[in-house]
Amino acid sequence: MVISSEFSPEVATFIPDSRRAWLRLVVAVVIGSLGSVGMWSVVVALPAVQTDFGATRGTASLAFTMVMLGFGLGQVVTGKISDRYGIVAAIGAGIGILGLGYVGAGYAPSIWAFILLHFAIGLSSAATFGPLMAEASHWFERYRGLAVAIAASGNYVGGTVWPPLVNFGMQSVGWRTTHIAIGIFTAISMLLALMVLRVLMGAATRRSHGNAAPPRVDLKLSTNALTAILSLASISCCVAMSMPQVHIVAYCGDLGYGVARGAEMLSLMLGFGIISRIGSGFLADRIGGIRTLLIGSIAQGAALLFYLFFDSLTSLYIISAMFGLFQGGIVPSYAIIVREAMPASEAATRIGIVIFASVFGMSFGGWISGVIFDATGSYAAAFANGLAWNLLNVSIILLLMMRSRQRVALA
Repeated sequence: MVISSEFSPEVATFIPDSRRAWLRLVVAVVIGSLGSVGMWSVVVALPAVQTDFGATRGTASLAFTMVMLGFGLGQVVTGKISDRYGIVAAIGAGIGILGLGYVGAGYAPSIWAFILLHFAIGLSSAATFGPLMAEASHWFERYRGLAVAIAASGNYVGGTVWPPLVNFGMQSVGWRTTHIAIGIFTAISMLLALMVLRVLMGAATRRSHGNAAPPRVDLKLSTNALTAILSLASISCCVAMSMPQVHIVAYCGDLGYGVARGAEMLSLMLGFGIISRIGSGFLADRIGGIRTLLIGSIAQGAALLFYLFFDSLTSLYIISAMFGLFQGGIVPSYAIIVREAMPASEAATRIGIVIFASVFGMSFGGWISGVIFDATGSYAAAFANGLAWNLLNVSIILLLMMRSRQRVALA
């Protein structure tokens, strides 16, 4: 009787942590996997596009920068749409733009047209990350941290699957035809998945945060102050995170191992990142988002340090797996902290702002690493730059934890 009433489209109530919640989450991961293609295809295509247009590494890296800027800005825009109209409207608004962006990129007449079109690609896929994490947090209470981490894993599932597929397509039919095929496939498949999600959402509520549980944690900070602190922290950690993720393919090419080996390392990195994200969800449900974030940030710095000292093919595979295992849970931790400490009605917007900051860090880090390479002819300095930004992130999170403990003591 309970299951029957829960699945009836005429019932306005929704049961958190229910079977229907888990089914929604499965579909959310599928949508996130498809919508994340823009972040990963550009990384694999970077060397071929650079050669085809005769551009510098720094200029070609701007395509990734524009993807991330569009993706970041879209977090705020689609977050507001999601808070006001619901996640289905937010995702639906971007599907067509994603398809058109890829088809346009396949026909791009110049490197600058290719770069600008990637801003649209990033913007259109934004709702499949931050707002989708916020939405998943409303479906669960007991397993909220795990649900947010799983929703975020769609991004890394895409990162595991897309790089080898894109590389295979480029080797078979060229990068232009591959981009056109991606645009057509993602538009159709995401629309079908969104229709399934809409059926699961039913007629219960347009905005699922209406009856969501209140915040669990009081950090004695205003919503704006905490948003600003988390945004600064997310910028610093993602500048560090971007170095291996954006440049590992090109790095392997420069070392003579070939871009295919780099694509495999990226896939391996993000595959282990899925394990990290799900594990961080379990951990956050037990020790909280802030402590989970600190553990991930320290571990990410350790992996970056290994990149400075080892560059054999075997060691790069091992370090890339370690990097994915260590850093995968960092970004979802910010969403978990927001949901733990802020009202549900603002969750998608606030998460969008923090994710926008992280995306700015990723885009800036991807670009500055390319510039550092052009200036020095080596990625060693770029890895050192990432490590310095990672140390800044650890410092911010430590200060936030210390302030939280002081407030608790005073209370």
